[in-house]
Amino acid sequence: MSNSVTGSAGGPAGLAGRAWGVLLVLCGAIFLEGIDVAMLNVALPSIRADLGLSTGMLSGVVSAYVVGYGGFMLLGGRAADLLGHRRMFVLWLAVFLVFSGLGGLATEGWMLLVARFVTGVAAAFMAPAGLALVTSNFPEGPARNKALGVYAGTAAGGFSLGVVAGGALTSFGWRWVFFAPVVLSALILVAALALVRDTDGERPSGGFDLTGAVTITGAMLLTVYGVVRLEHPGEGPGVTVGVFAAGLALLGMFTTVERRSPSPLVRLGILRTAPLVRVNLAALLFLAAFAGFQFLATLYFQELRGWSTMQTGLAMLVIGIDTVLAPVLTPRLVDRFGNARVLFGGIVLAAVAYALFLPVGMDWTYLAMLPALLLLGLAFSLAYGPLTMAATDGVAEDEHGLAGGLLYTSIQFGTALGLSAVTAVSVAAGSGLDALRTALMVPVAAAALGAIVLAFGLRAPTGRDDSPPTTAIPAESTTTAA
Repeated sequence: MSNSVTGSAGGPAGLAGRAWGVLLVLCGAIFLEGIDVAMLNVALPSIRADLGLSTGMLSGVVSAYVVGYGGFMLLGGRAADLLGHRRMFVLWLAVFLVFSGLGGLATEGWMLLVARFVTGVAAAFMAPAGLALVTSNFPEGPARNKALGVYAGTAAGGFSLGVVAGGALTSFGWRWVFFAPVVLSALILVAALALVRDTDGERPSGGFDLTGAVTITGAMLLTVYGVVRLEHPGEGPGVTVGVFAAGLALLGMFTTVERRSPSPLVRLGILRTAPLVRVNLAALLFLAAFAGFQFLATLYFQELRGWSTMQTGLAMLVIGIDTVLAPVLTPRLVDRFGNARVLFGGIVLAAVAYALFLPVGMDWTYLAMLPALLLLGLAFSLAYGPLTMAATDGVAEDEHGLAGGLLYTSIQFGTALGLSAVTAVSVAAGSGLDALRTALMVPVAAAALGAIVLAFGLRAPTGRDDSPPTTAIPAESTTTAA
């Protein structure tokens, strides 16, 4: 464990200069991932106009990243544990850089598809390695909570600030939405090579489970693709059912392989830990709600109200208060009340925020929307950090990459599912403001369901219920206690 963090036990953690440097590098990478996705969404109309892309091809540009990210995430998490967190982080950051640049040089739709798919794969390997580097650089307790609060706040800020940045860059040309991440990732890569050191403990024994890697990657690719196809219910429903069936078949094969493998890609026992399962399910529902709401809000601002991309970005900028609040407020609340209660409060606030937006009208002033957007920013401040913290609570150090992979897989599936669900409901409800209001029920329901899931993990308020244990759960443990 790194000695770069000092501070008395139970007191505020003081982060030494080098530790702050490492954390800033890792925060830069996770911010890059969030802002990259958000900026592209804003630039899609300009890309369509310039390259003459069909609606299906344009949707594929977004879906390609989701499929690559979701399909390779678990493999990326395990590769980080087996091959080294720093090595995987630096290697795939470089791949991210190269293919972001190739996306900016694309002259055909298929070039964008390939670039976005490989960029998604790079993010799938980079993200769990980055999270594992954060947890391995800071010991459990206040120091790690503070570091993860900063890390999660930066990640959430990438999604909200990316809308504004995308609007500004698109005004100079949509290709800058790809070139700007190249510049940022190059700076992060240079800093990573200089500052980030291997802090991996003893790596898992055994070889690489190739059969498990092939079956789970295939299952994830097919399942994510099936979710994406739900956005277009009229396009071959039989094919969509077949895709899901094939994904489930490969998932069943993967489970069989892992039970028999001496060096499993995913230790199935980790999935028998109830708090871990709850956290990942909550992450899926929380991000499904947010992705669906962000998509619908963008349609409302631009298509129904006729606002520009810059006006839309500025309207949603207030959600970015999580960038300020998450590092400052959330770790203190977690230290006092525990991850579960803070996370529960955040998701409840999100459900309230979405519900406040339900009566949206064509004559709504920005002041009428502001309470919902402010509450959503506060909800992100309270929820995103504890999700990240809880993802590795009690998990052995040599499985932090796997735990990160599970979390980011849940986040990516939630994002894809939320977009698909609101699109399908909106299409079924017709068009116009009434259809948008109907589709807004999806984020409300998803956030409410996430709160219900977390409520099962809450205990009587007599002391902390979810404090990180003093020793990590060993890899062989099959604990099921909440």
